[in-house]
Amino acid sequence: MAASGTVRILDGSTFVVSQDTGDIEATPTEPTGMFSLDTRFLSKWVLTVNGERLNSLSYDDLQYYEARFFLVPGMATHYVDAKLSIIRERAVGGSFRESIVILNHDEKPVDLEIRMDAGSDFADLFQVKDEILNKKGELYAEAEADRLRLGYRRGNFHRQTVISCSRPARFDSNGFAYSVHLEPNEQWHTEIDVQSFAIGPGGRDLRMGLRAHGTERLALQHDLEEWIANAPKVNSEHDRMAATYRRSLIDLAALRFSPLSLGGATLPAAGLPWFMTMFGRDSILTCLQTLPFTPQLSRTTLRILAALQGTRFDDFREEDPGRILHEMRYGETAAFEEQPHSPYYGAVDSTPLFIVLLDEYERWSGDVELVRELEPECRRALRWIDDHADLVGNGYIWYERRNTDTGLENQCWKDSWDSISYRDGTLPPFPRATCEVQGYAYDAKIRAARMAREFWGDPAYAEQLEREAVALKERFNRDWWVADGGYYALALDPEGRQCDVLSSNIGHLLWSGIVTDERAEQIARHLVGPRLFSGFGVRTLAEGEVRYNPIGYHNGTVWPFDTSFCAWGLRNYGFAEEAATIASGILDAARFFDGRLPEAFGGYPREQTKFPVEYPTACSPQAWSTGAPLLLLRTMLGLEPHEGHLAVEPKLPIGMGRIEVLDIPGRWGRVDAFARGRLDLHRLAD
Repeated sequence: MAASGTVRILDGSTFVVSQDTGDIEATPTEPTGMFSLDTRFLSKWVLTVNGERLNSLSYDDLQYYEARFFLVPGMATHYVDAKLSIIRERAVGGSFRESIVILNHDEKPVDLEIRMDAGSDFADLFQVKDEILNKKGELYAEAEADRLRLGYRRGNFHRQTVISCSRPARFDSNGFAYSVHLEPNEQWHTEIDVQSFAIGPGGRDLRMGLRAHGTERLALQHDLEEWIANAPKVNSEHDRMAATYRRSLIDLAALRFSPLSLGGATLPAAGLPWFMTMFGRDSILTCLQTLPFTPQLSRTTLRILAALQGTRFDDFREEDPGRILHEMRYGETAAFEEQPHSPYYGAVDSTPLFIVLLDEYERWSGDVELVRELEPECRRALRWIDDHADLVGNGYIWYERRNTDTGLENQCWKDSWDSISYRDGTLPPFPRATCEVQGYAYDAKIRAARMAREFWGDPAYAEQLEREAVALKERFNRDWWVADGGYYALALDPEGRQCDVLSSNIGHLLWSGIVTDERAEQIARHLVGPRLFSGFGVRTLAEGEVRYNPIGYHNGTVWPFDTSFCAWGLRNYGFAEEAATIASGILDAARFFDGRLPEAFGGYPREQTKFPVEYPTACSPQAWSTGAPLLLLRTMLGLEPHEGHLAVEPKLPIGMGRIEVLDIPGRWGRVDAFARGRLDLHRLAD
């Protein structure tokens, strides 16, 4: 790869963002560093030879957990006659290990002073994101004969970075150095180990219980190979489909996150760099997308979220009994309650989605044991929907933040401040109720009724839930329908007035099943119509709305995850052609990002830009964008569990050709699915 930009490597709870030379020089505008548990453990990591900075010839990000940098001293004009070359190779896997190789290409011996400047500001990730560094504790640096300790203390909050080397080095408080003599054509090598510690009572490392993928490259490689081997195999005449699928699997492996104190189980973190932690909504939706391919993520996600379900009323964290968390953080600002994410419960969709995922997981896996194990948590979640989420008293789920200092204003997936509006562009008062959350609640009640009848031995409760779901569907179709537009409103305000803009949220209503059959065709037409469909995906807000902006975060961009659920919803209502059209757009977009779909990209019309324009601060990789191609595969092949078997009913876009998905796991064991579409030879040759 040519040298440019930043290089990111990650492994679950640890990630490193560096310059293309491998150096780290953290600034407010360039958030590089080594991060773990929402803390930056390295903010400076600069290699010099004889006091001279190095320049990059090229770098390779070999796997998600390792990278290699090829460097020479001096500026670019020196490259032709460089007498030294330097190779930096690094990997993360619970710790950060770097090897340095220096090669003398001269016919004369050389004496070199090799130095690594090292330091840490121990910044909280929220401080880095907000470009505000306000440390209230004590930073220290302690040089010992064989290591350097960098640390930060504030009360009981104690973080430490320990640096050691395979060769003897001269350590000081700002780094370490070597004096090296190299004969002609000789090379020198050292290994550097960087360990990060979250120190608790008694000096114990709080992360000792975490599942690490290993600190050695062979262990990391074996883990990745095993992950890929356990997933279904995808072969396609359209080779970009198979490449995008593999890229998604690898990124999912990288995003596996192990929460503290939960025995090393993993769930998908939301995304790099800002959201390498658990998010209720993001983790659940990612599991729904990837269920046919990586079902093990769903089981652990459900158990972890159940273990952290709300038990009390806490306005600061916006916790209620039965509520499923929104976000968990482990940094300094959470520890000292400068922000509420310890955990924070300010989301209204993760609770019904928890029930949806449990039922969908059982339909695929046949894991009745988990459904019975989590019955109490499901019942508490259903009580939260009925007793605590209905802030207005009309049977809908509403939100209004109780933590007015640091809580989220909008507690749906479109959580930016201006994402919910009326047609004239003004913002509604609180509380607010968004349409897709009512669909999730409807779906949760229907699914919980099935579980109550079949697994909990409570048919009376099942009948009650079904009656409630029917009544909710009837009310919803009365109150949310925008008659002059032929679609459902984005939201209601507390007076029942509609936020009557056309948005992508209507696609979520399809996959939840709350849309009446006679209105589904109008919704389908909107989703593939020119106002919502850009040619690459479904816009979050329709072109022509007052707040429409093709690069507005939730007001006109295309989110691949959002589009994938729109396609799934279309397929569930029998609109296979429309679902294939949407799937084709997103998969076409993926090739412009080497198979790694970003969090969001611009909603410009495809014919105008010819390629998808990436949103400037999009996370990449991001879990539910990584999951989008997998849900689209399921949608295109029509994969659905049916009476203990896997049903396959393909409908492929033109140009897809033949697809094979082999060894799909489920209650049926492992089965294969095949589909053939019409090849577009011109497109295939692009």
